[in-house]
Amino acid sequence: MNLHPLSAIFGAVAGARNALYDRRLLRPRSLQGPVISVGNISTGGSGKTPFVILLGELLKARGIRFDVLSRGYGRTTRGVLLVEPSGLPQDFGDEPLLIARRLQAPVVVGEDRYEAGRFAESRFGAQIHLLDDGFQHRGLSRDFDIVLVTPDDARDRLLPAGRLREPLRSLQRADAVALTSGASPESFPLAGKTVWRVRRGIVPGQVPARPIAFCGIARPQNFLLQLRAAGIDPVAEAFFRDHHAYAEKDVRDLLKLQQRSEAGGFVTTEKDAVNLGGYLAALAPLAVVPVKMELADAANAVDSMLRVIEERRGRS
Repeated sequence: MNLHPLSAIFGAVAGARNALYDRRLLRPRSLQGPVISVGNISTGGSGKTPFVILLGELLKARGIRFDVLSRGYGRTTRGVLLVEPSGLPQDFGDEPLLIARRLQAPVVVGEDRYEAGRFAESRFGAQIHLLDDGFQHRGLSRDFDIVLVTPDDARDRLLPAGRLREPLRSLQRADAVALTSGASPESFPLAGKTVWRVRRGIVPGQVPARPIAFCGIARPQNFLLQLRAAGIDPVAEAFFRDHHAYAEKDVRDLLKLQQRSEAGGFVTTEKDAVNLGGYLAALAPLAVVPVKMELADAANAVDSMLRVIEERRGRS
């Protein structure tokens, strides 16, 4: 495959930066508490947020205290902030808000995840930190690296020609590679890697008859496929950019589409519900569909992860 010229430049820059960390010419900073990174090698749509929620739920079930560190993509604020679950996406980012609401655990946003972690430790002590979207954030040392991959990643190209942030060989840095959306292990360079299998689906609940499906997520076609797999066939669709902040005009346009298509209501994602905020009621009846992730053999996977962290902490 011929590499796009700009992709070749992007790959060279990413490779040079990784080499500086691999050779320890650049050294990551360490927090007191263990850091578990959840990331990917492509832009958007691999399920990092639902996986962070799943991992948080698994830790909570064991009585293990943790917090979540996130950049807070899309927020208009700056610096380190503790997410208020009742707050607004423009203050904290839509995904950190969703994580805080679902997990009822501390979520701290900050461009510098090390400073976010220091803030979390000053408030909550040296507990486990779940680092959201952390695979490329190498300035913060981590004790366990989880990378989610999709089938599309195996045949994609580097940015800007494709979605890949790094070459597939970068998966060798991971401690566990989580295969999502039916990704095949044979499609990736996983020699010697721990492989987790993750099933991702939706919990449709009470969806209006003849709904309009709308969303502002990275891969909207996946949402449509999941709806149809659950027996829900939308009469119309409306797609917005990922992390879209809904405005009054968007609501008017959706209501006009409802009239034209004679739809019985709407169906959307949890992330979109966060971004709709006070406009939710204007679109009634509206079904908000949660994403649910399941990790195969979850108990053994978490046991192994915690054992690796304990061993690494013991050596340091």
